[in-house]
Amino acid sequence: MRVLVVGGAGYIGSHAVYELIRDGHEAVVLDNLSSGYMDLVHPQAVFYKGDTRHAKDLDLVFDNEPIDVVMHFAAKIVVPESMKEPLEYYHNNVEGVRVLLAAMKKHRVKNIVFSSTAAVYGEATGICQEEDETKPINPYGETKLACEKMIEWASLAHGFNHVIFRYFNVAGADASLEIGLMKDQLTHLIPVAIQTVLGIREKLTIYGDDYPTKDGTCIRDYIHVSDLAYAHVLGARYLLEGGKSQTMNLGSNQGYSVLEVAQTVHQIAPLKYDIGPRREGDPATLIASNDRARQHLKWVPEHTLEDIIKSDMAFREKLNRKP
Repeated sequence: MRVLVVGGAGYIGSHAVYELIRDGHEAVVLDNLSSGYMDLVHPQAVFYKGDTRHAKDLDLVFDNEPIDVVMHFAAKIVVPESMKEPLEYYHNNVEGVRVLLAAMKKHRVKNIVFSSTAAVYGEATGICQEEDETKPINPYGETKLACEKMIEWASLAHGFNHVIFRYFNVAGADASLEIGLMKDQLTHLIPVAIQTVLGIREKLTIYGDDYPTKDGTCIRDYIHVSDLAYAHVLGARYLLEGGKSQTMNLGSNQGYSVLEVAQTVHQIAPLKYDIGPRREGDPATLIASNDRARQHLKWVPEHTLEDIIKSDMAFREKLNRKP
């Protein structure tokens, strides 16, 4: 299959491209490089610099490339930033998907795998199931839920086939260490903890220890980026083989508190951390049931929390060795 990976120069998108090519498929990348890096684009992928909000950029790709499936990763994803810049999040995340779907309709491309988020569940408790109520508590989650609904309505009207993946905290790096999370201004727990271990940051701050959890810190479901990326390959295959449109969680079926993650990092390498106030918009618990993905895709995450931490550390150490 030939797959258009929108946002394929970003962290998760680039790993999806690597997994596609390993699996024997062809990848076309569209990215505006606002937060992506050319260094992350697989050398065998076809690259177009462009923006999903610009119809002419999409027309150029679809006119030149016979596309079987589109994978969408081109979203802004930082929860605190979304609280401060909601209009920018709606413009990038929602308008970008609207223009993309219109281009797909115009060029008769029927299949889309969409990267959504557990943030659509809002203040969830326990293990999230796909049929649970969706009630986001921040603009990031709201924009992703708006995209999900738009894809579902467009599928009814225009015959699109879709897999929507809701996933949780993603970390780690490809086994080759050729790609990983490149950003300097990191916000996710595991890479921030690794930067602290490596002396790039003075300390890790744990935001809040008064949540209604076992140790007072937020509980999250962590997944290795390569496990996540390969699920997207399986999702694309599923659609091309005639699978019914589905929304699926991708997670490990278990949660770790922020404090447990910090302590796991500390067991691998000394980590300096302290406790700070809560961040606005953070739910106490988010854990994913992955039963539906197991059933329909035969997908099972292979990497442990320790694997995730060690791979991120190895990639970040490699980055620090570069001149």
